[in-house]
Amino acid sequence: MSTFMVAASTGRGRIALGVLGAVGALTAWFLVSANSGNAYFPPLSAVLEQAAEYWSTPEGLANIRASLTTLSAGLAIAVVVGVAAGLVIGQLPIVEKTVSPTLEFARAIPSTALIPFAMMLFGVSPEMKIFLIALGCVWPVLLSTADGARRLDSTMIASVRAFNITGLQRQWYVVLPAVLPRVLVGVRIAIPLSLILMVTSEMVGARTGLGFVITQAQATFQLLTMWSGILVLGILGFLMTFLYALAERRLLRWCDPRRSDTR
Repeated sequence: MSTFMVAASTGRGRIALGVLGAVGALTAWFLVSANSGNAYFPPLSAVLEQAAEYWSTPEGLANIRASLTTLSAGLAIAVVVGVAAGLVIGQLPIVEKTVSPTLEFARAIPSTALIPFAMMLFGVSPEMKIFLIALGCVWPVLLSTADGARRLDSTMIASVRAFNITGLQRQWYVVLPAVLPRVLVGVRIAIPLSLILMVTSEMVGARTGLGFVITQAQATFQLLTMWSGILVLGILGFLMTFLYALAERRLLRWCDPRRSDTR
């Protein structure tokens, strides 16, 4: 048992367990739905066949590409704005006290509740979806970055002052590397949020994207296409999380020797 726990605690062990869990879940889904005669819960084999048939067509690929484009743009804006604002708020107490009530008010409003407002501003356009994704994903990045900047090591700050490192040089070479672990935590939380907001924004007035396909398939009783869209969405979420975990491990090698891949 102890040998198993040690193996599971390594990077490769965690990946192996994750793959094993995913295979187990798909196997359970396959077995439970194998003899299903319910149109609302079709067999997994039929869903996979429909997914391969539709999502490999130019139309299906165009919808995936449209979703990934808006998601990437919204998430990128959220990260840039969240990191920049978080660094300012975390390092300047007077700014934190000034904007804290406004931030708490804005953060409490669900992004989906602002869909009518976003449609009035941008119309039914990619900019509307990007705005909603950025608005919903900026908060975990901003708050996590501000918390990291607020807790900077006092010895490091004293050393920076002693060497007279100021301005952008201080922020880029000292503060940002110090808060990077907290920034990455915020981004990790923002990734699944971006998927949720992407699909939600595409279900209202959109003409392209995964959310649009799922909604249209449900409305026209094309349930296999609907389930295949849900399956593709889950696969995209898994791939994004997996690739981000690899990038995060590489970025944080310098602060945690256990993340090193050296043998």
